[in-house]
Amino acid sequence: MSISKGDKLPAANLTHLGADGPETVDLAARTAGRKVVIFAVPGAYTGVCTTAHVPSFVRTADQFAAKGVDEIICISVNDPFVMGAWGEATGAAAAGITMLGDAESTFTKAMGMDFTAPPAGLINRSKRYAMLVEDGTITLLHEEDNPGQCNVSAGEALLDAM
Repeated sequence: MSISKGDKLPAANLTHLGADGPETVDLAARTAGRKVVIFAVPGAYTGVCTTAHVPSFVRTADQFAAKGVDEIICISVNDPFVMGAWGEATGAAAAGITMLGDAESTFTKAMGMDFTAPPAGLINRSKRYAMLVEDGTITLLHEEDNPGQCNVSAGEALLDAM
């Protein structure tokens, strides 16, 4: 069952590539008392994720900040090294977007947002979605019907709904 608006985020430890290597990020602690945008993608360096989804949040980062968003987080079922390199390659890191890896798909599965598409080589990956989280509670949730699309989960769409 997928998580819904009004639900608390499931407990999760994700990974971030810090200056000294991989660092554990407790998502509950990271969102406590804060307004955070989280968007999830099927995979780093994949087509729509790289050409549409991440760029939509790079373009809108300042507008989210103006609406009181403390942090924008991108989550993918990838390791922190891939996420770090992808953040640099897309300009997400320069825009202040935090790139977190969910290497074992633990958070993604707890959210009920996992899918598998063997022909594309995507196993236990995340559906494409974006959400606004306030003090650990989901207040807006936009999930795409198809992981190959980036419409309702784009930065502009989430921003318009706030």
